[in-house]
Amino acid sequence: MIDMDTHLNLSVENIANPLLQTWTTPYALPPFGEFSAADFQPAFTVALQAHDDELVAIALNPIAATFDNTIVAFDKSGRLLNRIEALFENLTASETSAALQAVERDMSAPLAAHGNAVYMNASLFKRIDDLYQQRSGLGLNTEQARLLERIHLDFLRAGAQLSVAAQARYGKIMEQLAELTTRFTQNLLAVEAAYELRLGPGDLAGLPDAVIASARQAAQERGAEEGYVITLSRSLIVPFLTFSDRRDLREQAFKAWTQRGSRSPEVETNTNTSANNSSSGETDNLLVAVEIMKLRLEQAQLHGFDNYSDYALADMMAGTRQAVDDLLMRLWTPAKLKAAAECVALKTIAGDDHIEDIAAWDWRYYAEKVRAARYDLRDAEIKPYFPLHRMVEAIFDCAQRLFNIRFTEQPDIKSYHPDVKTYEVHDTDNKLIGIFLHDNFARATKRGGAWMSVYRSQSRIDGEVIPIVVNNNNFAKGEPTLLSFDDARTLFHEFGHGLHGLLSNVHYERLAGTRVLRDFVELPSQLFEHWLSEPEVLKRFARHYQTHQPIPDELIAKLKQARTFNQGFENVEFVASALLDMALHSRRNMDGLDLNEFETEQLTRLGMPKEIVMRHRFAHFQHLFSSSSYASGYYVYLWAAVLDADGFEAFTEAGDPFDPVIAKRLLKYIYASGNTRPPMEAYRAFRGKEPTVTAMLRKKGLLED
Repeated sequence: MIDMDTHLNLSVENIANPLLQTWTTPYALPPFGEFSAADFQPAFTVALQAHDDELVAIALNPIAATFDNTIVAFDKSGRLLNRIEALFENLTASETSAALQAVERDMSAPLAAHGNAVYMNASLFKRIDDLYQQRSGLGLNTEQARLLERIHLDFLRAGAQLSVAAQARYGKIMEQLAELTTRFTQNLLAVEAAYELRLGPGDLAGLPDAVIASARQAAQERGAEEGYVITLSRSLIVPFLTFSDRRDLREQAFKAWTQRGSRSPEVETNTNTSANNSSSGETDNLLVAVEIMKLRLEQAQLHGFDNYSDYALADMMAGTRQAVDDLLMRLWTPAKLKAAAECVALKTIAGDDHIEDIAAWDWRYYAEKVRAARYDLRDAEIKPYFPLHRMVEAIFDCAQRLFNIRFTEQPDIKSYHPDVKTYEVHDTDNKLIGIFLHDNFARATKRGGAWMSVYRSQSRIDGEVIPIVVNNNNFAKGEPTLLSFDDARTLFHEFGHGLHGLLSNVHYERLAGTRVLRDFVELPSQLFEHWLSEPEVLKRFARHYQTHQPIPDELIAKLKQARTFNQGFENVEFVASALLDMALHSRRNMDGLDLNEFETEQLTRLGMPKEIVMRHRFAHFQHLFSSSSYASGYYVYLWAAVLDADGFEAFTEAGDPFDPVIAKRLLKYIYASGNTRPPMEAYRAFRGKEPTVTAMLRKKGLLED
């Protein structure tokens, strides 16, 4: 909300701008439908100036620095900018347009420049630093001390103590990085939105009805009156690679999927056109990624580090490259051994089709056949028991049983797309504690993957502020939408992130929800996945979409028996990506960097099985290059896997997956505490001990003999 007493340039145009008004919508949600892309740039101009004015008032306050007039004031500042920026970033990820992308390109550098100016404000930093130096004598409580510590570190890591000349260069680096990461994201979205593998009725051999229905739906959404389309959405292309009997089409689809971003696959006009034809034009992300790496190295060097990885890990739980490498290699060796054994089994079945060598586009296809033969378990048998609406009921029920909260859909609330559902979240006293938006389907205007984000963070610094949290998935729409077990796990995973935002119970916004160290943020999400596999959850919610009968005990038993099936493949895929992330960001020189050559060299050094491709190749590795969030940090999923496997054993030891005593500790120390205490301290408070890697290896079936 604009304070009309501040000296802003509020033209008639700005006053009429919906983004700058007090949002009188329910829950102060953004006024979807009342603004256009053209409103963002003038709104940003006003909001940036408003934030500048707030910071000047803090920095030049004639009264000596206190916790309230400096740290609290800083945490409260920029609320108008935060509101507009959160809306903008969510829309450009979930429901973008050419107009929004143009604004995104135009605003990336100015927004980065503003961030630089905030954290390089010498007068402001002096007040913060003065308080930090005398922090032990300020009488601060635990959360206040943590806030001061984190804000001070934010300034240091953003260059507050660099020389004037270094700060100027640092600012340019951050602006260039903002432009490049925006380009990387937009390039990838363009390639993914354009690609189609069109199928006719004769190209559907092996595909289950649910996959055919989703491919037909995708074709209709792209304006095709007949036929079927396979897109690069994971929820559509993975089932295609798993079931299609057409090896030639599997190869086309696989190459387009794994090469996306490094080239521009042409839109398929028929099944005889190679999906691999392309040119390295404006959408070649390998060139963009190299420029990002050069700038990151320079950024780290300005901070006194000789590589970016050391800079990134200085504010992670792992702390050092050695700690990360030790963990990754602990998994890499047994995963390769298991994958080799899995490949032998695949070749045995592939021999029946006169195929001697398994290609990367064959693995999922023959793995499904091995699973069917070994466990009498087929994905087509599983999916009918996992309709999306039932799995949504399951996540809500698990949250209610664990944390005593309930979700109530509000169908009359308008959102940014008809697919989005809005829910009120209440506690046991019927108090509204949050708003949850659920956006589950893939579309051309939405980036790939699955993620959680916020439109507003929880805090109590300026009255009770309830969070607005959104979960994004990219499931292929069907009638009904049937999920694979992996899709259902993704739903639970992202909802775990959502709960982390919704259940936040802190005073200061900087410490709220998911604003924790990167290798702790995946704990709440991965931990929540465990409840999907609990028999009592499956019996209640995994019901056949036609007969409504619960999933049979025999099928649950098969799922349990097969839980470590193909874990060699899956972990090789993941760990290879994490190891190459670490190797790339550990380089001390980026001159002459060719990412394809680097990938080949590193995978050869590691002994990567030729039948497996790393899960994320550099040209589409959004974790690394759409922002810096997971740069030198893709390992965090494995770090969190150690914590989540060890943590869930607390419920296993209690003999009840919903044990109320343990759930209460889980809420207090993991889901609600945000960044109010160091993460390992929070974990020990929940678990009562340090985590061990044993539970994780056991869960993955990779315990060494």
